[in-house]
Amino acid sequence: MASYATSSNANEGRSANKFCRSERLENRFIFVKIFEMAVQTADDNNFQQLLQENEFSVVKYHADWCGNCKLFAPKFKRVSNEDAVAHIGFIEVDAEKNPEARRAAGVDSLPYLAVFNGPQLIDGSASSKEAYLRELIDKTVAK
Repeated sequence: MASYATSSNANEGRSANKFCRSERLENRFIFVKIFEMAVQTADDNNFQQLLQENEFSVVKYHADWCGNCKLFAPKFKRVSNEDAVAHIGFIEVDAEKNPEARRAAGVDSLPYLAVFNGPQLIDGSASSKEAYLRELIDKTVAK
């Protein structure tokens, strides 16, 4: 890499910049991969345990057939990886396969977002809007 950086050839210099950028992108990608586990998947067996492990949890209820759920998933994941919400647990639940976890939030439509303080439901509603997700997160900060 140093030989590219010290080269006087313009083409090699450009290659060096591309190489450095791709290396930085790779490092960034690796960093993201390490922390990609921010969203935990829950089922009826471990749902209450995951709620107990976090002071606050934001839960996304979804189903495989739900188109809006699939469109919202990347937004939920992106927000969960933000440093400002590192103190909050992010959990996703397949509402079709986990009726007990679904009942804990009173899910009546999908996608459904709910915020819990330990096992206690604070608030929840059917929504696929990032603004509503951030509103729920703000409620955890206010508590």
